[in-house]
Amino acid sequence: MAIVINGSGTVTGLAVGGLPDGTVDAGTLAANSVDSAELIDGAVDDSHIGALAASKLTGALPAISGASLTGITTGKVLQIVGTTTTAQNSSTNQNLDTYSDIGLSVNITPLSSSSRFLITCTIGRGTSGASNSWGGVLFRDSSKIGNGANVGSRKGAFLMGVKNWNADQNHGFGAMNSYFNTTTGTAGTQITFKVGGVVESGTMNINRNGNFSDGAQAYNSTTSSTITVMEVEA
Repeated sequence: MAIVINGSGTVTGLAVGGLPDGTVDAGTLAANSVDSAELIDGAVDDSHIGALAASKLTGALPAISGASLTGITTGKVLQIVGTTTTAQNSSTNQNLDTYSDIGLSVNITPLSSSSRFLITCTIGRGTSGASNSWGGVLFRDSSKIGNGANVGSRKGAFLMGVKNWNADQNHGFGAMNSYFNTTTGTAGTQITFKVGGVVESGTMNINRNGNFSDGAQAYNSTTSSTITVMEVEA
């Protein structure tokens, strides 16, 4: 007579003297005959589980909190924060050592004291007077970081635009850059990353052309600009 473990937890076909080794195998257990109600807490642990196919996992997995993922020690993205502005911000700042607000600023509170930061800034469109260049300077709080090297009296910038194409104020160019910051922060202490505007002379604008006339032509279009900061575990 076959030995059967029923869904109710009863056993039929069990001879006096118990089960000899090998009596119950996978073929003996009917589908769904053992469920969670029949398992004593702690009776099954990872030492009893062999290779588990992904198809056997159903439902939502619980969130992982307060622990590291096994096998991944560096390069994990801990968080991403960013700011996007569609405002037609401007600056008359000519000093590449001074921050001038053009709406591209991100506050981030590090989750780890050994993190590094990937900062990406995209200016959809930047313009200035017909014969003037413009650019952006990256700061961490009040300190310049990630900019080009100073050479003599020439100052480093994070990103640079060019003079308006066609020598007028209708045509401008976008710019983008990124920087992997090798310095770390302190977990729980906020850092502000920001890109300030700089111009050769006159006024630099973002998200618009210089004239900003009311027209449906492509050169009159407005854009958006973004700064994004990614915290990466070192």
